[in-house]
Amino acid sequence: MKFIIQKHKSEKLHYDFHLEIGKEWYSWTLAKGPTLDTAVKRLAVESKDHDLKFREFEGIIPDGELGSGAIMLWDTGTYITEIEIEKGTLVRVEEKDEALKVMQEGLEKGMLKFSLFGTKIKGSYALVKTKGFGPKNSWLMIKHKDSHVQEGYDAADFDFSATTKRTMEEICH
Repeated sequence: MKFIIQKHKSEKLHYDFHLEIGKEWYSWTLAKGPTLDTAVKRLAVESKDHDLKFREFEGIIPDGELGSGAIMLWDTGTYITEIEIEKGTLVRVEEKDEALKVMQEGLEKGMLKFSLFGTKIKGSYALVKTKGFGPKNSWLMIKHKDSHVQEGYDAADFDFSATTKRTMEEICH
C-alpha cells in the first residue's frame, strides 16, 4: 500500500498526509509536517482528499480551484500495517487482505498503526483520533521508537521534492 506527503503552500503552508487504504485515499493535514522525533506529536486534522489527479501532481493549482496554491511531492513510498500484540510490541501485517481489514477497523476505532518506507520519512507510526481535543476530526500522528528516530527532526529542513528535487521556491516560480 502507498502513502504520499505533499507540502502545500495555499493560504497557510501545511503538509497533506495521504494513506492508501483499499481503493480509497485518506488524508490528514499536518500544519508543521511529519517528524522522526518521538518527543513530538503532530496534530493531524482529517480532511477530504484532493482530486485524484493531484495525487502525484507537483506544481501550481490556479486560484479559484479547490486546493489552489503550490504543491510539492514532499515524500512518497509504501507502508505496512502494524498491530500491537502486547503493550509496546508491534508486528507487521504482511497479508494484504488482513492488512486492509486491520486498517479499516482502525479508521472506525480511531487508531491506525503502520511502518512507512519513504524517501524522507521511515519507521513506525500511529495515527490516534483525539477525544475532546481540537475539532472532532483531529488525530495525533505519533512516531514510535525504532531505528529511524531522529531527535530534533524538522520537515522544514528538507525543502525539496522527493521526485524532482525542486524546492518550494523553484516550484512557485
